[in-house]
Amino acid sequence: MRASDFDFQLPEELIAQEPLPDRSASRLLHLERDTGKLEDRKFVDFPSLLRPTDVLVVNNSRVFPARLFGYRSGLHAQPLSPRNPASRDFLHGQVEALLLRQVGLLEWEALVRPGRKIGVGEKIWFGENHELEAEVVARAEFGERTLRFKSVPDFFGLVERLGHVPLPPYIARPDRVEDSERYQTVYARIEARGSAAAPTAGLHFTPQILGQIRDRGIEIAEITLHVGLGTFQPLHVENVEEHKMHRESFSVSEAAAERIRLAREKGHRIVAVGTTTVRTLEHAARQALNGTIRPGSGEADVFIYPGFRFQVVGALLTNFHLAQSTLLMLVSAFAGRENTLRAYRYAVQERYRFFSYGDCMFIE
Repeated sequence: MRASDFDFQLPEELIAQEPLPDRSASRLLHLERDTGKLEDRKFVDFPSLLRPTDVLVVNNSRVFPARLFGYRSGLHAQPLSPRNPASRDFLHGQVEALLLRQVGLLEWEALVRPGRKIGVGEKIWFGENHELEAEVVARAEFGERTLRFKSVPDFFGLVERLGHVPLPPYIARPDRVEDSERYQTVYARIEARGSAAAPTAGLHFTPQILGQIRDRGIEIAEITLHVGLGTFQPLHVENVEEHKMHRESFSVSEAAAERIRLAREKGHRIVAVGTTTVRTLEHAARQALNGTIRPGSGEADVFIYPGFRFQVVGALLTNFHLAQSTLLMLVSAFAGRENTLRAYRYAVQERYRFFSYGDCMFIE
């Protein structure tokens, strides 16, 4: 199976650059897996598409301003002649770091730019007064760096003040104050802070929509997966089966595990909000001897592409994803590749809005 098997043509103007004024005003494309039938709906119809016995599972991870701008100390840069006019900028130029995953008490896996110029041992300062200091202590397979931060009394407090909302690169504008609220689900929990990107299928929900779902007697279970490189890492190989997923931290509470277990025992449907929820549930099920999801935490690295056997998820709400991405492959595994690509071609034809701030699909 080749990455090019998951390609489609997308006009650039269909990439949503701004969120809609009303979260729930997005369009929803309804796809029936068995028949391939497509139907244009609105997201406000979503509660009525659910069954009273469904359990809706959401990812409550909170996005934090994981994009930091700083300056390199220049301690381990290659020396340049002081007469070279570029020497000052080269040695002490601006650095961008995207914090992806906490791997130790003071250590974070990060994407650093300009990566080729920053080696192990280099120190980076963040903030006008060097409020945060990090040392590059390791380099990983795809160029990620491990940053070890100098201890401070309130690390997250400083990051909240110094950092920027990590909007994806296809949103061609700087982040704004309002993005800190709109690039966040309404059910994100402060204690579940840790995502470097939003679980975007959840961005459409409002408290009113959630209230309508609960009023129908539908249970909502919350799990946590901190979105990082595993979610948005591009394929570096043409042969899909050779791709290795990056690990992302997850946790499943006792309450969520029990709700899901009871629903499955009764033959009720598990509806996942977003691909991150799907990967968490299916990874957790694969780790259990009998497929029963248990409470606990770990790191999910399951790669879902066509041929995958789903054990838990029976329906999926998802946004539209990039061509040749692992997210599109996951959707294709669930809905069928031909169904999925036909739905994407239809969405392009009907001028749906794509990607993070765009419209959504409900697949059942």
